[in-house]
Amino acid sequence: MTTRIDLDGRPIKPMTICMIGAGGFIGSHLCEKLMAETPHKVLALDVYSDKIKHLLEPDSLPWVGCIVFHRLNIKHDSRLEGLIKMADLTINLAAICTPADYNTRPLDTIYSNFIDALPVVKYCSDNNKRLIHFSTCEVYGKTIGSFLPKDSPLRKDPAYYVLKEDTSPCIFGSIQKQRWSYACAKQLIERLIYAEGAENGLDFTIVRPFNWIGPRMDFIPGIDGPIEGVPRVLACFGNNLLRREPLKLVDGGESQRTFVYIKDAIEAVLLMILSSVQENPDRANGHIFNVGNPNNEVTVRQLAEMMTKVYAKVSGEPSLESPTIDVSSKEFYGEGYDDSDKRIPDMTIINRQLGWNPKTSLWDLLESTLTYQHRTYAEAIKKSMVKPIAS
Repeated sequence: MTTRIDLDGRPIKPMTICMIGAGGFIGSHLCEKLMAETPHKVLALDVYSDKIKHLLEPDSLPWVGCIVFHRLNIKHDSRLEGLIKMADLTINLAAICTPADYNTRPLDTIYSNFIDALPVVKYCSDNNKRLIHFSTCEVYGKTIGSFLPKDSPLRKDPAYYVLKEDTSPCIFGSIQKQRWSYACAKQLIERLIYAEGAENGLDFTIVRPFNWIGPRMDFIPGIDGPIEGVPRVLACFGNNLLRREPLKLVDGGESQRTFVYIKDAIEAVLLMILSSVQENPDRANGHIFNVGNPNNEVTVRQLAEMMTKVYAKVSGEPSLESPTIDVSSKEFYGEGYDDSDKRIPDMTIINRQLGWNPKTSLWDLLESTLTYQHRTYAEAIKKSMVKPIAS
């Protein structure tokens, strides 16, 4: 185990962490980090444990007894408050966070991201437990710049598109655009948490992830996720590459995004955990943190082009003659879809408070992710989980 110290140079005091959604993409990487580098104990709550089973078995692992899995759904499980009471810190990662669901399953999306999160916040507040809540960069919605004329020179001014936790407005589309059900639910739970802090003294930190990418992210439909599923853009493109299908560019792929490597992002979360409430409560408590990499900004079309090149290197397979096709958002996502134009995080607050900066380039994080997906797909073919593409 690597011995970590807290942000003020002191040895880490062991604590118990209740992690809701521990079996997901982010949770699995965070559990790995905690087991490898801290003496903390994790109460891992989730419906599934596939992505953390390597941490739970065998009994010879150096962290045996430090992670305990509890199979439960926070919607209707009376054990939740008791588990939060047992812990010093609760981390809530549970959410429906797949864009294809936002306007096709708006009720499930709103309930998952707001209603189901309410008891977690209440239990933490009532029992004086610290909460790290995972929100989303989608709470920002559209940028101010997107409402300017297309030829306006102000569109190039960072003030109109760089997203700051403490000053940027949250701008959503109309109610009929149900794609914003997710962002609106996430914003409302943020406001509730902030109010609990102001009125009832809840110790909290809110994390706004900006497209965290890496092994075990999202899913490969039919292999480690539902066969009819439509995951996020990078996983969608990865799935197309694996199956040698053209990458679908929604509305021309002109939206701009930034991507950060999961291992960089998890280091940021660990720094939030290590900022001791007792010794230095102001480092992370009461703060909202963007966690992204503004240096890894591309349009979705540029992302498709780069992924095509990276996959050719990883797989040794030639690229398709026509690697991309254009589709409308209505055709791909259904009625009621809308989108944000840019998501560029300002990193001032997290750098000042925690000294964190991302390190991994877009090419390197794509290579790591696609290598994992290619290997996973090849193993699934061997096990006859999927049929190989006919040559």
